[in-house]
Amino acid sequence: MIELNGVSRLYKTVIGVNDINLSLDQGVYGLLGPNGSGKTTLINMILGQIKPTLGTVRLFGQNPWRRSKLLRRVGLCPALEFSYPRVTSLEWVSYLVQMHGFSRADALLRAKQALELVSLSHVMNQPITEYSLGMRQRAKLAQAIAHDPELLILDEPFNGLDPVGRYEMTALLKKWAAEGRSLVLASHILHEVEAVNPSFLLIYGGRLLASGAPDEMRRILANSPSLLTIKSSDSKKLAGMLSRLDVVKNIRFVGEHRVEVETMVLAEVLNLLPNAVTEAGISIEDVESNDESLKSLFSTLMKIQRGELLARKTL
Repeated sequence: MIELNGVSRLYKTVIGVNDINLSLDQGVYGLLGPNGSGKTTLINMILGQIKPTLGTVRLFGQNPWRRSKLLRRVGLCPALEFSYPRVTSLEWVSYLVQMHGFSRADALLRAKQALELVSLSHVMNQPITEYSLGMRQRAKLAQAIAHDPELLILDEPFNGLDPVGRYEMTALLKKWAAEGRSLVLASHILHEVEAVNPSFLLIYGGRLLASGAPDEMRRILANSPSLLTIKSSDSKKLAGMLSRLDVVKNIRFVGEHRVEVETMVLAEVLNLLPNAVTEAGISIEDVESNDESLKSLFSTLMKIQRGELLARKTL
């Protein structure tokens, strides 16, 4: 479905995407990375909106550059915000469907069906400028699915959605995937992507660092750096036990009963805690992760790629 061979994109002296090799069959994929990691640049190259500086891109076996008819097989929900004065969502979606080659009557019917799917049928004759951010986000999704594409690409689709909107968006995407159609979902938030149960593609600094199924992702997270705050009945004894682990980089006392633990491998620290309870007689009352973002994970994967060694632990 998608194939990239040695693809790089340079913006003068800035590297947007760096030497990516990737082959995706039909399926559901989560393109995961922090803002500025290269997700949107990668999507734009897949769609033929920009040319790679180096390497080749194939979409359904063809070079997508200047092949607008190929895009009829793809639906895109971009991250870019939009606003058209005095234009209703029905007019906007039907016009874009016509650009894929459908008749005006067929495009109007498809637009109405798509707007109903995203729960905007009651406001489809109102100007888009009167919509909330979440409603505009759903209008973008409507235009992406109205022409019934084989592949749906969404760039940060949950932005601006309230909890109900996020739930409805997730349910719609799950249904889309269950019908055997393909999906690429780009986001910087793990749990939003994980809810659709995709295979993961991790991108950071323009590099594709890792890929795999959700279980493999969890294993990567378990073997990645993390900052934990642990509340126990005896913080000094717990700190002494943790200090013997090679994967613990730093330990700091926080108040009377808490220790802050910087670890290079989260799983080893968590596996030690049950032993602390049974063998050392320490009561563990609370464990908190102070960094729920994926930035540390991506940083570690970059270090592994560069062959850097783990820093010496300190106590």
